[in-house]
Amino acid sequence: MDWSTLFSLMNALAMVGWLVLMLAPRRWTALGLVPRLLVPGAIGVAYTALMGAHFASAGGGFGSIAEVRTLFASDPVLVAGWGHYLAFDLLIGVLLADRLDRVGVTRLLQVPVLLATFMFGPAGWLLGLITEAVACSRFGRAQEA
Repeated sequence: MDWSTLFSLMNALAMVGWLVLMLAPRRWTALGLVPRLLVPGAIGVAYTALMGAHFASAGGGFGSIAEVRTLFASDPVLVAGWGHYLAFDLLIGVLLADRLDRVGVTRLLQVPVLLATFMFGPAGWLLGLITEAVACSRFGRAQEA
């Protein structure tokens, strides 16, 4: 399998996780395992295998922008890095969805937060925290730490 194909497969897998998180009923515990465990787990296995096999030979590192640029010039490490983003953004989306569920934010209002988290990670997380704070102040519910 070439790196472009693996990249595309990871994207498709992450999209399944996000669609389940945004659209599926959360009361279906087994289906909830898709974004919570199965998708991040599968991407995590691929990430671990890619980094284990290619990190040392890729050159570069994390000490400077030049080292990071060199590291990510390696296609397998770049695909692994992309998988890292996909898995962690989805996990943050799961955490936000759980928090927003607990304070009574409807799914319709959660979708923009989850889309922002999918596309822009930390900005979506901030939007989620703001949405949670507004819901707590509006509905008088306690906010979690």
